[in-house]
Amino acid sequence: MYYETKILTTKYQKPDAYGALSMPVYYTAAFEFESAKAMGDAFCGRSMAPSYARIANPTTTFLEERVRQLTGATSVTALNTGMTAIHYALTAVSAAGLNLVASKHLFGNSVSLIRDTLGTFGVEARFADFTNPEEVKALIDDKTCALFFEIITNPQLFVADIRQLAEIAHDAGVPLIADTTIVPFSTFRAVDFGVDIEVVSSTKYISGGGTGLGGLLIDYGRFDWSHSPSTALQARIKRVGKKLAFTARVKTELITNLGGLMTPQAAYMETLGLDTLDIRYQRHAQTTLWLAQQCRQLPEIIRVNYIGLEDNPFHELSVKQFGALAGAVFTIDLGSKEAAWAFIDKLQVIRRATNLFDRKSLAIHPASTIFGYFTPEQCRQMSVLDTTVRLSIGLEAGEDLLEDIKQALKR
Repeated sequence: MYYETKILTTKYQKPDAYGALSMPVYYTAAFEFESAKAMGDAFCGRSMAPSYARIANPTTTFLEERVRQLTGATSVTALNTGMTAIHYALTAVSAAGLNLVASKHLFGNSVSLIRDTLGTFGVEARFADFTNPEEVKALIDDKTCALFFEIITNPQLFVADIRQLAEIAHDAGVPLIADTTIVPFSTFRAVDFGVDIEVVSSTKYISGGGTGLGGLLIDYGRFDWSHSPSTALQARIKRVGKKLAFTARVKTELITNLGGLMTPQAAYMETLGLDTLDIRYQRHAQTTLWLAQQCRQLPEIIRVNYIGLEDNPFHELSVKQFGALAGAVFTIDLGSKEAAWAFIDKLQVIRRATNLFDRKSLAIHPASTIFGYFTPEQCRQMSVLDTTVRLSIGLEAGEDLLEDIKQALKR
C-alpha cells in the first residue's frame, strides 16, 4: 500500500465492541483476566494482553503498531516525551565504563542528559562534529556503545552524511542512533540510510498541533547486539537472540522499572495526528521554503539559514537524504542579541513559544532559552549564537507570516 492508505488501515489488536472507527481511549489502571494462567502469560510476555497500564495500554499499543507498520520497524515503544525516548535509547545500550560518541551540535537537554545524567552513572561522553567523519571515527574504541546524532541539528541546521556515519559505526560494530524529529518518517526512511535505532519527539509533527507530549523509540531489528560491550544486552541475547536484545531490554526492564509509557490520552491524540501527518508536513515545509526565500530580501536580516535554500552548504546532501523539502524550521540572524529580543517582542502573528511544528508558527531565542544554562563559550563551541532567532513555521498563510516579520523588524 501507499503511505497515505497504510496509515489509515491498521487494524485494532481486538475488534471494538461497538465498531468504533477511532481507537477508544482506555482509561484504566488494570485489566481483568479470564484465568490465573492468562494473567501469568501477560505478565511474563507470553501473550500480547496488557498486564498493567504502567507497562502497556491498548490505546498506546495501537499507536505503536501504526508507527511500526508505517516504518517497517521490528518494534516501536511510545513514551511520554521525546527526552524519555532519547534517555531509554541511550540507557539501553550503555553502562558504567563505556563511552558514547555524540554530536556536539545537539539540542541542549540532549547534551546535558549525556554529559551530566549518564555521566553521573559512569558513561563517558565524547562529543564530535558529525559533519567531520574522521573526527567521529577517531573517538571510537572497543568501549564505545553507540553513535548518537540529530539528522538536522537544532538550531544550527547542520546536516551529516548519514550513510557515511552508518558505515563508520557498523565497521566498528557500533549501533547508529538518530534523532529524526525534524523530518517525519512519512518523508525520511531512516532504516534505508543505515540507522539502527530512531528516536522521535512525537510532540512535534505527529501530535498535529502541540496537543500533548510524546516520544517514539523505533528499533529496526537489524543490528547484531552480540557486538555490544553492554553486559545487560549480552544477557538478553541468550533469551531473545542477537537482533532483539535492545527491544527486550526496553520493553521488559526500562518500561517496567522506570515507567515512562505514553498515556492513553496522548496516544489517542497522536493517532489522530498520524492521519494528516504527511499532508501537514508538505504545507509546513513548502511555506517554510517560500518564507526563507522572502526573508533573504529584507535588509534588516543579516543571515537566513535554511537547508532548503539552494546555496546553503548542506542543500545538496539534504536533497539526497530528505528529498525536495527540508523541514519546517529556519533561523535568522539580526545585528545583536538586543535586536533579536526586540524582534521577538514585536511579533503579532508568530507566537513567542518553544516547541516545533505546531500548527501555529513559533519564535524563540535559542541562546537564552534552550541553551540558557550553558556558558557563552560553550554556546560558541556548539555554534549557538546570541544573534539567532529560530522560527518554526506553522499552517498560517505565508503572506501573513511575512508581513508579521516585516512589521516586527521595522518596529
